[in-house]
This record gives sequence, structure tokens and C-alpha cells, in this order.
Amino acid sequence: MNTLPRSLDSSQASHSSAFQAVLSPEDLRHEVPAVFAPGAHERLSCSYTFVPTARILDALRQAGFQPVEARQTRSRAASPMYARHMIRLRRTLERVALADSVPELVLLNSHDGTSAYQFRVGIYRAVCTNGLVVSVGVFPAVRVLHRGDVVDELVRGALEMSERFGVLATMVERMERTQLDEAARLEFAAEALALRFPNDRPGAVRPSEVLKPRRPEDDGHDLWRTYNVLQEALMRGGIVRRSASNRLMHTRRITGIRQDLGLNSALWDLAMARAA
Repeated sequence: MNTLPRSLDSSQASHSSAFQAVLSPEDLRHEVPAVFAPGAHERLSCSYTFVPTARILDALRQAGFQPVEARQTRSRAASPMYARHMIRLRRTLERVALADSVPELVLLNSHDGTSAYQFRVGIYRAVCTNGLVVSVGVFPAVRVLHRGDVVDELVRGALEMSERFGVLATMVERMERTQLDEAARLEFAAEALALRFPNDRPGAVRPSEVLKPRRPEDDGHDLWRTYNVLQEALMRGGIVRRSASNRLMHTRRITGIRQDLGLNSALWDLAMARAA
């Protein structure tokens, strides 16, 4: 584990691509208008306390966290101002980093009553720009209801969660040390495919297909690289798959926030179950 401070200034970072994506307020307003919602959905009761996500992000910036990726649920029927949104944040000065990864916090919220404020732990892998999410079984989510002024509570939760990044680094190192034989890799791939396509008939996608690395840095049979190869293939799509009508097609990229978090978490659990 590398414990040297790593700054968001890309000139000081070993993997500069991980530190060049800090989002400005203008970027956020364009990508996630719900961050700047003027109020909550009209159907919500008076017990719901509206605190705009923009105010939470301002407080997190002051506490040393910067937004680096943001998106929100798209809906034709509902206003984008109330939609569920997800923002990934990194510490301005990160003291826990691995050779190819940076720990992150993942902030979730909505203004339509469908989501409390939540923090999850994530990882950004610079070599492939993968955004991983750790399961709540390993790192329980910080969940805060929309009741009262929750800004201080959320900042405190973010700081406490980030203090455990060292535990996360130890888990990643365990995966890096764990070597898998070909049979174990194929079994891992088959279980991962069942998570992504639970209703597929046998043979719709060959497990060996999703184990093909997309870059030289991912060649190898250790658990960490195998896990990342599978995560990228299943999240980004492009896998050749045979449909129920026996037609060959390419899988689509996952864009939904719920599906992203659910699959990412389940894949993490599959990987950790194999860690030595």
C-alpha cells in the first residue's frame, strides 16, 4: 500500500488521469441539474426537509472532497430537477492509494422522495478509468434521511468513511496477491455473467469472452485484474451475446444508477469471496 500523500494537482500525481477531472459548478449544472434543484417535489410532505445537493457539495469541498464524476437518472415523464443523482468524489490530499487505483466516495441523492442521502465507497482505476463500487456488506453505506439540516452529519459521515480507506487498500492488495487458475477464472466469469444476465439460457455468452483483456496492463491471472476485466466487460458492454431468438448481438453499456450500483456491489462480493 502506498501511504504517500497524493494531490488532486495532476502535476503531483502518478496517474494524472485520475486527478484531472475535478468538476466545476458549471460542469455539474450541465451534467446533473438536480444538484441545483430549487426545491423538493411538490408531492412530498412537510416533514421532508429540502437541502440542495449543491450545498452538500460545497460543505464537502471545504472538508477536502472534490467531485470528479456526476450523472443522474434520465426520465421522459419526470422533471430532471428531482431525479436520482450520483456524484463520485476524491479527497484533495489522498494518503491511501494503490499502484493503479484511487479510493472514492459515492454520493447518492434525489429530491422526489425515492432516495435518502447516501455515501458508498468506490474505487477509480486509472489504467482503464473503471469506476468500481464496494459492496455494503464490506463497507456499510452512510444513510441520512431528509430530516432537518443534515449538512454537518453528512460531512462527518464522509470523513469517517474516508478514514477507513486503508482497510479498502488492504482488500485490494489481497486480490492482487491471489492467483487464479483457468478453471477458477472461468467459474468467476460464469457467476458474473449470471448476475448481469440472470435469465439467459446456457451458452448465450461464453465466459471466456468476458475474460479477454482490453489492454496489455490487464494481462494476468491475479484476482484483481480478472475482476477488473469482468467489471469493465459487463458494465461497458460490447460483449457478443446470443439472444433467445438465436440472433447474435452486442450487449449495451449500463447507464442506470440502480443497476450500476447493484451489479458493481455484487461483483465486488464475488471477487472478495475468492481473495486469499
